[in-house]
Amino acid sequence: MIRVLLADDQLLVRAGFRALLDAQSDIVVEGEAADGDQAVRLVGELRPDVVLMDIRMPVLDGLAATRRITEDQRLSEVKVVMLTTFELDEYVFEAIRSGASGFLVKDTEPAELLRAVRAVVAGNALLSPGVTRRLIAEFAARSKAPTPAEGLADLTEREREVMALVGIGLSNEEIARRLVVSPLTAKTHVSRTMVKLGARDRAQLVVLAYESGLVRPGWLG
Repeated sequence: MIRVLLADDQLLVRAGFRALLDAQSDIVVEGEAADGDQAVRLVGELRPDVVLMDIRMPVLDGLAATRRITEDQRLSEVKVVMLTTFELDEYVFEAIRSGASGFLVKDTEPAELLRAVRAVVAGNALLSPGVTRRLIAEFAARSKAPTPAEGLADLTEREREVMALVGIGLSNEEIARRLVVSPLTAKTHVSRTMVKLGARDRAQLVVLAYESGLVRPGWLG
């Protein structure tokens, strides 16, 4: 059973998400928070699998709340998905850098929301890869010169290649086809790369790929 915490200051938004999620046989909403401070407290108490976190909330915003959650080693298994009204929100990039697993716009289709929750728990897909990739590329292009990620030198040539492909948004299955290997082998390479770089999940691996210069904005492999 996938356990979800909803964090949004709008009661109507939370009610809509709860109705959709609770109707699924494999998902249950364990709690709701109306501000970021409450969200951090409830995450510590409930240890949900996924937090759907609104960026703009009172008391403590979603970005600060996400940092507190992802920096707490006791909560390393909790995945945070940011919710935003606007597709290209500069705060989303900072949230992903801080450990959020991805983001969704609030008016996303119900089926996409459900797919996203299941995907982030499975750890096998970057949420909204095309949109997330464009967002990261845009802000990476504005950032300072590439800085090699700690541990990058420890990667094998194949792992660097896999990291670059993750960086352009490819799934394990797409990476497997590109490299002519099995999906399991591709998944193993991705997992080892994440461990060596200390990446929380695929979203952080994408950020590291851009920040280290391994992938450049507009590069398609």
